[in-house]
Amino acid sequence: MKKNISEFKKFIARGNVIDLAVGVIIGGAFSSIVTSLVENILTPILGLVLGGVDFSNLSITFRDTTIGYGAFIQSIIDFLIIAICIFAIIKFINKITHIGKKEEEKAKPKKSDEVLLLEEIRDLLKEKNGDL
Repeated sequence: MKKNISEFKKFIARGNVIDLAVGVIIGGAFSSIVTSLVENILTPILGLVLGGVDFSNLSITFRDTTIGYGAFIQSIIDFLIIAICIFAIIKFINKITHIGKKEEEKAKPKKSDEVLLLEEIRDLLKEKNGDL
């Protein structure tokens, strides 16, 4: 029993598990932000553009069964809007984070192929002379 508890403690203490937990929590919070953006801002604007069309009420009745295909169409539209929003946000975040990396790359002068080759030759000569 003690072995299982110690293994569990090791498992929980690993960085990947903690990172995953933080990601799930932040993802849940982010999901509510994106859902609010879609429901309260983008869907009404889309409704104005499409002339107030609401797909969620569309259905077909066949005998005693009602097939609500409109809700499915609305779910697809909502998914596409959410996917586009997330894509735009991630692209924006990547652009912001890459700005600092580009500045670091510019600060470091890159060595030419000749310099790299000469350094390799120097290191090989040091190894050879060190063995003597």
